[in-house]
Amino acid sequence: MVKIKPLYLLPPAIFIGLATMMFIGLQRENPNELPSQMIGRDAPKLTVTQLSDLPLLTPDDLTADGIKIVNFWASWCAPCRVEHPNILQLAELGIPVHGVNYKDKTGQALQFLKSLKNPYTKIGADEGRTGLDWGLYGVPETFVIDGNGTVLLRHAGPVTQRVMAEDILPLLSQ
Repeated sequence: MVKIKPLYLLPPAIFIGLATMMFIGLQRENPNELPSQMIGRDAPKLTVTQLSDLPLLTPDDLTADGIKIVNFWASWCAPCRVEHPNILQLAELGIPVHGVNYKDKTGQALQFLKSLKNPYTKIGADEGRTGLDWGLYGVPETFVIDGNGTVLLRHAGPVTQRVMAEDILPLLSQ
């Protein structure tokens, strides 16, 4: 009788485990979509400071009546520049768009807003604490919040015309 050592079974077991995880991962509807534990929960706390003399974003703003958008951005972020016209368009539709300037230098953030136009109703500067509390992967990231302060949508990456049409605007019409 041939005796099999347990270590010989380890590589096939690891392969089977990894293959199973990949198969399950590929069954997701949109494999590029990052799952969020935030959807359906209260928006996390804000630990932001005032950006120059711009109106400060406060926790009360997140529970104010109506749907609002919270956009994390930075002047050093190239995708933030790409999405900026779309953020402006949302603001021009009358949607309150609040900004969180993430790990940025004040002068550079203000120059970004001066050169590209400021779409933000209220804004705060974050040194990283709020980003951690909100589960940021990086910037830009955008959240849609309802009148109770509940997160309806989290979008990682730049807001494109497609994201606006398929994800954000349908929430606003509810």
